[in-house]
Amino acid sequence: MSAEAPRILVVDDESQILRALRVVLREAGFEVVPAETAKEALDRAAVRPPQAAIVDLILPDGDGIEVTRRLREWSEMPILVLSAIGDEEQKVKALEAGADDYITKPFGARELVARLQAALRRAGRAEDEPAVSVEGLEIDLAAHTVKREGEPIHLTPIEFDLLRVLVRNRGRLMTHRALLSEVWGPEYVDDIQPLRTHIARLRAKIDPKYIVTDPGVGYRFSF
Repeated sequence: MSAEAPRILVVDDESQILRALRVVLREAGFEVVPAETAKEALDRAAVRPPQAAIVDLILPDGDGIEVTRRLREWSEMPILVLSAIGDEEQKVKALEAGADDYITKPFGARELVARLQAALRRAGRAEDEPAVSVEGLEIDLAAHTVKREGEPIHLTPIEFDLLRVLVRNRGRLMTHRALLSEVWGPEYVDDIQPLRTHIARLRAKIDPKYIVTDPGVGYRFSF
């Protein structure tokens, strides 16, 4: 395994799924760091931080939501959660805890790799854009920082990417499909629920007045 291969923390207590994920990710060029419990996952991430994490929602000593929350306390790495069909409430809670995306079991290898690669691209994207200041809100797209009244605001990578798209198109209505395509990729234009959840968290952090909702259509950055 190349030393330059992105390290992916994979957390799942089902040995069959864990083995499958290790094979799929290694074939896609990733270095896999396996963990079967929440404690093991947090310990391994602390010792040698990975570039991303894939976390199952159900673990023997806790849940993926708490693991996501703990990782998000010190890292902006992309976090994808694995969930069973019908766990809509748990998916939303995971997104609210800081997860960037979710994969529903059973999942296809190509879908998993595509979503992981998209998340890593978002996290690693270099910005070369000017700063914007609006009524006490300072957004520096190049420095990847946001401040309100001089106080730093912590955004997850996907929240910042949504803000970047809205700010670059400020004053213009961005449809759900346009935002999903720009931030997640064209293959995810029907995933409305994750978009709504991330927008709600972003609005709460920067001030709801800056992101105006056009019900059933999309959002615009108002200044």
